[in-house]
Amino acid sequence: MIRLYQIPLSPFCRKVRLSLAEKRLEVELVEERYWEKTPDFLNRNPAGKVPVLRMDGMVLSESAAICEFIEEKHPEPALMPRDAEGRFEVRRLVSWFDDKFHHEVTSKLLYERVNKKLSGAGYPDSGNVKAGARAIKFHLDYMGWLLDQRRWLAGDSMTLADFAAAAHLSALDYISDVDWNRHASVKDWYAKIKSRPAFRSLLADNIPGFPQPAHYADLDF
Repeated sequence: MIRLYQIPLSPFCRKVRLSLAEKRLEVELVEERYWEKTPDFLNRNPAGKVPVLRMDGMVLSESAAICEFIEEKHPEPALMPRDAEGRFEVRRLVSWFDDKFHHEVTSKLLYERVNKKLSGAGYPDSGNVKAGARAIKFHLDYMGWLLDQRRWLAGDSMTLADFAAAAHLSALDYISDVDWNRHASVKDWYAKIKSRPAFRSLLADNIPGFPQPAHYADLDF
């Protein structure tokens, strides 16, 4: 049995969940309150971060490395292009969302509004929330520009780049922080990826104290 130590709204955990589901790999989800830093969890990952995946007798950490491990072990359906140029573009965009987008948007909105409450770390910083609300507009504009030229974010096929973006945006959508009307191309992209069977478990998430918004699991928005 594959086991994923995770928290539901972590975009890094969601990216791994999407990869596993797209490959039709069954996984046991174990909620890990990483901020409690229990000895058992730190033994699994001394960095004290989720996700952590138990698979094929290994204990794996770091979401980008985990997703590429899954891809190499289970190459079909493919989530990475075959050519070097295509693989570079996927990795560039995965890094964009997991680094730049996460720093400028996710950490300012999701972490302030949800993670602080869950972990007992205090109240949201209004300055951070305002900064995140401004920054997401730039990122949605960039996605719109990409999708005006391509069928998917990194090219003509759906890849890990799409899962990385969708992981962050779906977590933010849970707290109604995405303006889907800003770019029709971004909304259409998300509707396509949201309708995939791999997305079903994400749409079923319910976080205590944070009820799902009405539109969150609606495939037609």
